[in-house]
Amino acid sequence: MIVTANPENIEHILKTRFENYPKGKPFTDLLGDFLGIGIFNVDGELWSTQRKLASHEFSAKSLREFVVSVLEDEVTKRLVPLLENAVRDDEVVDMQDVLRRLAFDTICKISLGWDPCCLDYTRAVPPLVTAFDTAAGASAMRGTSSVSWVWKVKRLLNVGRERQLKEAVGVVHRAVDEIIRARRENMDGSDNNRDLLSRFMSSGHSDDLIRDMVISFLMAGRDTTSAAMTWLFWLLTRHPSIEKDVLKDVTFHDNKLTFEELKKMDYLKACLCESMRLYPPVVWDSKHAAKADVLPDGTTVYKGNRVMYFPYGMGRMETLWGKDCLEFRPDRWFSEPGGLKMESPYKFPVFQAGPRVCLGKEMAFIQMKYVMASVLSRFEFVSVSPEEPVFVPLLTAHMDGGFKVRVRMRSGFCEP
Repeated sequence: MIVTANPENIEHILKTRFENYPKGKPFTDLLGDFLGIGIFNVDGELWSTQRKLASHEFSAKSLREFVVSVLEDEVTKRLVPLLENAVRDDEVVDMQDVLRRLAFDTICKISLGWDPCCLDYTRAVPPLVTAFDTAAGASAMRGTSSVSWVWKVKRLLNVGRERQLKEAVGVVHRAVDEIIRARRENMDGSDNNRDLLSRFMSSGHSDDLIRDMVISFLMAGRDTTSAAMTWLFWLLTRHPSIEKDVLKDVTFHDNKLTFEELKKMDYLKACLCESMRLYPPVVWDSKHAAKADVLPDGTTVYKGNRVMYFPYGMGRMETLWGKDCLEFRPDRWFSEPGGLKMESPYKFPVFQAGPRVCLGKEMAFIQMKYVMASVLSRFEFVSVSPEEPVFVPLLTAHMDGGFKVRVRMRSGFCEP
């Protein structure tokens, strides 16, 4: 294995010699039972076909408008009332759990046109949600085995975590298959169904491929945005002066957030980028060399070598970010004249880069800005624990033990 934190090497791997560095079978085997042949777990023609289809849909203005309408519904009808109740009852709330539930509701509505109602704590969590958690966790644990034959033997014998994975994947597949079947029966050729599933189904691909594509997007959109927001909310409790600057950036028109207004919130975006620099939702990524190669720094790569880059480590390196690299300083994301400065994606690869750059990057920022702006303008959080939380990396990173807070109404906020 070769681990690199050199932006030139990363550009070489992700862009210049992209064809020579696929995910590779050792990696795709880990997630294959769960993600199947979905876009995030395949290479070559299968990846290219799905990428073209998804890229077309993600660039559609109608999808962006749909995303904002889903967020408005979820935030105003569920998230805000939940936090208002916490203020009234002086309850301790785990914001990490709240944001994960919100994110899963949102991504299910956008991807499947189905509402799991996770943010409604009065309802039981649907079996699909529990099974999704189990499948993601068990798939991640495969990567901790010292050699792959350990988990492959357990899968063959259908024991332990591999048995749990098989059962959980079965629940997920059956649930999504049923949603697809019901959608086919009700599709009438109109534009009423704006979710990704309906858009993919009109492309003529098989139901199995569509199912795996949608599961991949659920996986990508579920824990990544919630993890980024959890860490930023915590950081802002430690940096009240920065929180005040964020509030100046948050503007509403007729008490609503529009896509155009969200795009203008540069300081909030800088805070999100700075938070993800220090606490990236995806801690590492790796490829496998199809042929022997030499990286720009002179490192020899042999055929079959696993080549990994490490965003968590990169975000904390003096050579890349300066002597204040461990400080939370959103101002570093602005150029001298005051405009927002986007760093090279090979220095800040939290959304990958090159041909496989995250398709949902813009959607992720829309969601995070909408939620952060809606919450910060109304509420203040007081962290229950004075200690710095522990960062736990799995498929997506999370805060060990959650983020427990007491919620207060923000001084000066007037209800619309």
